[in-house]
Amino acid sequence: MVATARKNRGPVVDCDIHNAVWPGALDPYLAKRWRRHGQLFGSRTHPGSLYPKGSPAAARHDAWPPSGRPPGGDLEFMRKQHLDPEGIEYGILNCLGPAGTQLNAEYSSALCRAVNEWQIAEWLEKEPRLRAGVAVPYEDAELAVKEIDRFADHPGFVQVLLIVRTAEPLGRRKYWKIYEAAERNNLPVGIHFGGGARGVPITASGWPSYYIEDHTDMAQAFQAHVVSLVCEGVFERFPGLRVVLIEGGFAWLPSLMWRLDKHWKRLKEEVPHLKRRPSDYIREHMWVTTQPIEEPHNPRHLLQVLDHLGGSDRVMFSTDYPHWDYDDPDRAFRVRLPEEDRRRIFAGNAKALYGLR
Repeated sequence: MVATARKNRGPVVDCDIHNAVWPGALDPYLAKRWRRHGQLFGSRTHPGSLYPKGSPAAARHDAWPPSGRPPGGDLEFMRKQHLDPEGIEYGILNCLGPAGTQLNAEYSSALCRAVNEWQIAEWLEKEPRLRAGVAVPYEDAELAVKEIDRFADHPGFVQVLLIVRTAEPLGRRKYWKIYEAAERNNLPVGIHFGGGARGVPITASGWPSYYIEDHTDMAQAFQAHVVSLVCEGVFERFPGLRVVLIEGGFAWLPSLMWRLDKHWKRLKEEVPHLKRRPSDYIREHMWVTTQPIEEPHNPRHLLQVLDHLGGSDRVMFSTDYPHWDYDDPDRAFRVRLPEEDRRRIFAGNAKALYGLR
């Protein structure tokens, strides 16, 4: 049955694969000063929420490679376990190490540069199916711009990677130079689940008691950034900017658009820089990935969600490999998708957004 499903769905563009840095992997790409800094002082970043002990490294139990590297750290094992058997035509790497979250901005910048050079040497040059996000020290826009401009011309990099739990809402001016550089270099900005910069809690009411709360509440952070990016006028200022919400779900997006539009009608005098309805900016400038896909009790209700989104042309498939909540391409959708929607979600939308031939 699985083999038949795989044959029917065709190839896949996986928009969220995690490659992991193994100990010592970045040393060849770090200046002596920063290698010494890491040895003496280590990482200074807020740890955020730890994953359950039952899933070390947030990984599937079968994702630990025999080489001894961490899950997602062995390219050959990734080929055998994921890329080849699942028919992955292209995979987008989102490296979630602590490089971009360091409180020492200069060290963060050095680590991001090392991560990007490591991705080129160990992943992009060795596997033609893979693309990657540019790691940036996103809390310092000027340093982030340097990394974007340094690596944007490499064909393997197809987006700028941010983490959703930032120090401030992402529409704020402190981040605008990042968007200017992304637009100038024709790169989407991917905002990925996770983080915890400077000890910012996940909810507006402080820290939750349980991991299940933190994991579920992550959608709040995505919603806050969507509202901020729209209301601060980011898309009016950067009309070519494209934003991808990665691993944040998407069933909440239609109701958010409706609520924003309703309040804009009554309060638009406060934001005269918005020339259109908030939902128009979201529909034009924002994409979402599927994992973790919402699973209503009636599977057919998911088709209604796609309809409320205005169609399937902004939804892109992702697995979150090798993490514990991985979505198998053949089992992710409990409802049969119309053929056009299936083609768009599994490959077409990502190919168009990322310029994949």
